[in-house]
Amino acid sequence: MPIAEQKKQAANGSGNESGTLDRYSLGERLRQIRKENGWTLVEVAKRSGLATSTVSKVERGLMSLAYDRFMQLADGLEVDVSELFTPEGESFAPESFAITRAGEAGHHETDLYVYDMLGADLSHKQMVPMFGIIRAHDVRDFSEFVKHPGEEFLMVLEGELEVHIEGREPVQLGVHDSIYFDSGMGHLYVSAGKKDTKIIVVCAHSSAARNNVQT
Repeated sequence: MPIAEQKKQAANGSGNESGTLDRYSLGERLRQIRKENGWTLVEVAKRSGLATSTVSKVERGLMSLAYDRFMQLADGLEVDVSELFTPEGESFAPESFAITRAGEAGHHETDLYVYDMLGADLSHKQMVPMFGIIRAHDVRDFSEFVKHPGEEFLMVLEGELEVHIEGREPVQLGVHDSIYFDSGMGHLYVSAGKKDTKIIVVCAHSSAARNNVQT
């Protein structure tokens, strides 16, 4: 029975916790994948639907991406998003399972969110579970809505959350409240209280999107 368990890696003198994927580590990983496939920055940009300048900045560690852009880039590179965090992981198969110990999740930060990717040792799975911390406290912190094909589930663990879905009234969620929705609709998460809100979120991508990565 295949067992994938997150393993600690020494931080390269940066003071970051094990499993942290900082901007520079992510950039190096993206550059490695791009060069292995013989793609130029322009080609990756066209494949992912992102601006060439955006791809370049991410490779140089100058920019962090929101989740939907992260997924676009992974699709353009023809890899599962988990492979950006755990290059030596394994593909999901019958009887596979992954254990993610506390403090060992694939970690990625932006100015507005903190992501801990759970089960990142398994790629090509139908669900992408994450622990999140919502740093944004005002919808005006965002320049646009986030949207990606599939379905999304969220539960509040700590704090108060305001969920904005494009074309609908904002939804207020408290501890242990949850929401399930079509993630193809534009959506944003904003902490409604004084403290950053902690959540569990699970994204399930559409079969079409998964097939594009696996083929």
